[in-house]
Amino acid sequence: MATLRQLRDRVRSLKNTQQITRAMKMVAGAKIRRAELEMRAARPYAAAIGEMLAQLSASAGAGLNHPLMQAREVRARALVLMTADKGLAGAFNSNLVRAALNQIRGDAAVAFYLVGTKGRVQLRRLPNPVRGAWPLSGEPFKDRAREIAAKLSADFTNGDVDAVTLVSSRFVSTLVQRPTLTSLLPIAPQGGGARDPSKNSFEFEPDVAAVLAALLPKYLEFTIFQALLETQASEFAARLIAMTNATDNAGKLIDEITLQMNKTRQASITKEILEIVGGAEALKG
Repeated sequence: MATLRQLRDRVRSLKNTQQITRAMKMVAGAKIRRAELEMRAARPYAAAIGEMLAQLSASAGAGLNHPLMQAREVRARALVLMTADKGLAGAFNSNLVRAALNQIRGDAAVAFYLVGTKGRVQLRRLPNPVRGAWPLSGEPFKDRAREIAAKLSADFTNGDVDAVTLVSSRFVSTLVQRPTLTSLLPIAPQGGGARDPSKNSFEFEPDVAAVLAALLPKYLEFTIFQALLETQASEFAARLIAMTNATDNAGKLIDEITLQMNKTRQASITKEILEIVGGAEALKG
């Protein structure tokens, strides 16, 4: 059974831990508001650029020919895995890594492009090659997305990889962050099915191929940029929930140990009183 001093030390340690988790909870709560605003502001642009790409693809028809859209036999696959740089976010990072591992299914030939320190740490024992690694934070997301997109485009165009899939987190709500798979390369326009030629007819100058050549790199950059925003907002939300639970659990443990400490102190006082009374009775006898 723990002594009174040990119980006091545990209560003191738990109170210090609770102060830390409460501070981290407040920081995550402040950051998530800004991250969520940035993420939601980018979503309409992502939808618009995707629709524009679909319209361009429909207008080009069979004449569509761009290196980033050329599907070929997949001999070398690659995954872009986005995780956080820090832990203390519950199962956030583990869920993303698990989703990536489910995709490779033990295939040691699948290459990784890793964004975020935690993913690099958890996958360091795998034999899979890492073709690129970046921290999630450290520089503006626009510059980070441009750097990642340039690396992916170069490797895909050179034939080093034939298909690239993105594993990132999608922010659904503060309570729900969902690992999501997105096909990055080759670029396949979404919603580009059959269209009525009498509707949404546009003229492109100088031509569709030139517009596509300018749009596709931007589309790839913005898809990565949107994923970075979603992953960051999801990280803050996961940390907010984890630190809230940790703070509440620390409070419950403090209450339980305080009650146990009071019982131990009361038992010690009762024992001392009994010893005093026994000694007095012995002196009378």
